[in-house]
Amino acid sequence: MGLVEAAYGGLPPQTLLAGGNDFHIELRLSPRNTRRYPNGPPAPRISSKRGGVFAVIDDSNRVVIEPARRCARVMASEDMLRHAYHLRYELIEFAVFVLATRGVGLVPLHAACIGQDGRGLLLLGDSGSGKSTLALHCLLQGLDVLSEDAVFVRTAGLRAVGVPNYLHLRADALRYVGDDVARSWISQAPVVRRRSGVEKFEVDLRKGHGRPAGTPLELIGAVFVSARSASRHDEMLVPLREHEFSGLLKAGQPNASSQPGWECFLRQLLDRGGHALRRGPHPDDSVDALRQLLA
Repeated sequence: MGLVEAAYGGLPPQTLLAGGNDFHIELRLSPRNTRRYPNGPPAPRISSKRGGVFAVIDDSNRVVIEPARRCARVMASEDMLRHAYHLRYELIEFAVFVLATRGVGLVPLHAACIGQDGRGLLLLGDSGSGKSTLALHCLLQGLDVLSEDAVFVRTAGLRAVGVPNYLHLRADALRYVGDDVARSWISQAPVVRRRSGVEKFEVDLRKGHGRPAGTPLELIGAVFVSARSASRHDEMLVPLREHEFSGLLKAGQPNASSQPGWECFLRQLLDRGGHALRRGPHPDDSVDALRQLLA
């Protein structure tokens, strides 16, 4: 239950629909497993069968999700508690995300989302493009952060919700943070090892600077964060043609593009427009560029 609290405790409520959206997730803790994972557990094997969704690490550590019945069972062995990050992120949060997606009919996106005054922008891009660092500086500059890497969109009105619990930041992100209190907040956060092998600070948004988004955000567009640098400030934001925008969305969202609401979502987002964002001398320059779109 401590892992559930770590994931969802203290989050602002984000209500999309009134009533009828309760889900039941059962947690089962089994005795210690005979298997040992000194270097961390293997990645879960994801599968679907007869309307159910499964994520299996081994016989003792798995999740069974039944969207039609609005329920899931998360099973973990006692020793898996030593791998709290993987248990929380890959089993518990996975169960919640699948139920939200399939039970409410939301479009799931691998993206960050920031906003202001109820208006939101998706931040998309390849791993290492700087989305998390950009989200951090949006937070430090007073914008709302809805989510770092998982956004769920209701196609009616393109209203987005997320789980603004953590930012995952490389150590080199600290070189752009001038405020000593903010640097301390980040550098004292626990370090987790992602599946890629990269170690990152797991910074709790509920215990630091700025504010997680307290309400759903209406999407006004999407920005593809690029590792490419801009030679001038007025070259940072580059409008995308519709076919470029559509191609980038489909290529970057293989899971979402297979969902029933994808085509409706895509048409509406294309109408709102997309931009590529090239890097400026400092992440705050990128924040200023995003403010132009949110104004």
